[in-house]
Amino acid sequence: MQIQNFEDLPLSSEVMKGIEELRFDSLFPIQAQAIIPLLEGKDVIGQAQTGTGKTAAFGVPMTERLNPRINSVQGLVLEPTRELAIQVAEHISRFGKYAKVKVAPIYGGEPIQKQIRTLNGGVHIVVGTPGRIIDHLERGTLNLALVRMVVLDEADRMLDMGFRDDIDCILSRVPANRQTSLFSATIDQQVMNICHRYMRNPEKIFVSKDEIALTQINQYYKVVNPKDKFGILCNILEENHIGRAIIFCKTRAETSMLADRLKTRGYDAKPLHAGFTQPQRDFIINSFRKGKLKLLVATDVVARGLDIDGITHIINYDVPLDALVYFHRIGRTARMGREGTAITLVGYGELTEFNGIRALTKTTIEELE
Repeated sequence: MQIQNFEDLPLSSEVMKGIEELRFDSLFPIQAQAIIPLLEGKDVIGQAQTGTGKTAAFGVPMTERLNPRINSVQGLVLEPTRELAIQVAEHISRFGKYAKVKVAPIYGGEPIQKQIRTLNGGVHIVVGTPGRIIDHLERGTLNLALVRMVVLDEADRMLDMGFRDDIDCILSRVPANRQTSLFSATIDQQVMNICHRYMRNPEKIFVSKDEIALTQINQYYKVVNPKDKFGILCNILEENHIGRAIIFCKTRAETSMLADRLKTRGYDAKPLHAGFTQPQRDFIINSFRKGKLKLLVATDVVARGLDIDGITHIINYDVPLDALVYFHRIGRTARMGREGTAITLVGYGELTEFNGIRALTKTTIEELE
């Protein structure tokens, strides 16, 4: 039988109640292919873009398989950024709401004492960033001896950010007979090396191997004189009745300058880049998430982990130097099956980079009138 809906899965009534409350019904491809092997205890390698429902693909089986009566950490999810750790923990806690599963996000930039109190109170699933997880392990405030399931989420990004040694350190503290799953937008040799080292006969699920960009994103571009970019951006903002958008720039300086120019023109815009303190970044992201801020002008580093519903447009003010960054950027829109629009302003000097992006995708990028 082809499994198409959550109700077709062998899940407890408590977990199903949490899923129904979220109004999840039909399964996304990664969920349809990954949930059963994970429920059966198999190791899984899943290739899927952010925004294709992979948190439920690993979070639902984890919630189903652990024992809420054992008041110890049984599930561990590693994430590259604090924003992702918070989001994923929130999602999993909603799946496990009626199964009485306790989930804690553990990340740097927040007082460690608060996290220690949470861990002491008893937690079933920890979702965390590698550095802070290691901090707790060294302090003896986190015990992974009863962990049965480990998920390495956004594995390509964790490796890009230099977390390889941290992953090795953490997995050496988890029982050898655990279940391990790994999810990644790209599966390269670095990622496969981790799989060979830590997984046993994993099932390979490649949902997106034939198509890098999500098909529900309408992609457009416009070749422009770099001097005219700002005026053309303002025209696009006026003409498209944009609800909520992220505008991407290459550098911190340009991000701040563009946000200032937009504010001067009367637009509701704020910059976001790695030069801000963590509390400042949290404040801006929360304002944007709650709809109090319309335009976020951001660099790639800070926006890669953002998972915010209701982003209608992505505007590439600059063409990224690395073609794959383009797909990470535009994946911020069209979340969970909804449509979205991506518009790229291509300066005369950026045509080579832009043609590299077009060569990588089978979806068409239409020229704007």
